[in-house]
Amino acid sequence: MEKTTNQKAWFLVLPVLALVAFSAVIPLMTVVNYSVQDTFGNNQFFWAGLEWFREMLSSERMWNALWRQLVFSAIILAIEVPLGIFVALNMPKRGVWASTCLVLMALPLLIPWNVVGTIWQIFGRVDIGLLGYTLEALGIDYNYTQDIFSAWATVIVMDVWHWTSLVALLAYAGLQSIPDAYYQAAKIDQASRWAVFRYIELPKMSGVLMIAILLRFMDSFMIYTEPFVVTGGGPGNATTFLSIDLVKMALGQFDLGPAAAFSIMYFLVILLISWVFYTVMTNLDRREGHR
Repeated sequence: MEKTTNQKAWFLVLPVLALVAFSAVIPLMTVVNYSVQDTFGNNQFFWAGLEWFREMLSSERMWNALWRQLVFSAIILAIEVPLGIFVALNMPKRGVWASTCLVLMALPLLIPWNVVGTIWQIFGRVDIGLLGYTLEALGIDYNYTQDIFSAWATVIVMDVWHWTSLVALLAYAGLQSIPDAYYQAAKIDQASRWAVFRYIELPKMSGVLMIAILLRFMDSFMIYTEPFVVTGGGPGNATTFLSIDLVKMALGQFDLGPAAAFSIMYFLVILLISWVFYTVMTNLDRREGHR
């Protein structure tokens, strides 16, 4: 008896496809259209070809913003991933305290991005902010609006405070999936704490850590609201990351053609680096699995 395939289920997917087309594909096509044309107003467009792409590739402004973005993402990953793993390893595994810790760790993730920026903008002020006032009282020269190091330190600490919980919660979920038999075997073999982490916990967390690294990289590489609210991209252009530079170009200067080409290249860079991350970590995971 031949099996019949019911294709009616595809009709249930049509609303999703329509939503994706409306929210993603159509805006993308609009950006592509602007990236290859020029306009002088009155809705009159002139074919420009790849002129805007060549202009952006030769723009020192874009390369400087890209370099700042890469440095920021690298620092964020270097801090948040080990710190998140450390927090997850020291969280209670069961009981009331485990639930309490999970709730507390999830709280920063529930705060909207613009609110996070506002909190840290006030928190770092020398006149009314607890952090700024305390550092000033200790004789530490701190001013995130005028000093480049202070601005970078504020933005980095703010992001670590906001997003380390995500890494910790994912790592905690990976730890919870490890059967107790592994720990019992390690105890019988008198394995050290480092050996347990290296050969039991870390391999079992590799899958969720890959997701955590990908999510944090993409989020950090697209960060806009928090640093814009706190520093506005300053002092000077010290914290003008790619997203802030793109908004300034598109809305501040109203250079729609260059901004459209910039956004497409921005998207391709994120896609390429994310693919590299995923490929490298998948290969490492496969090597661990064959051992």
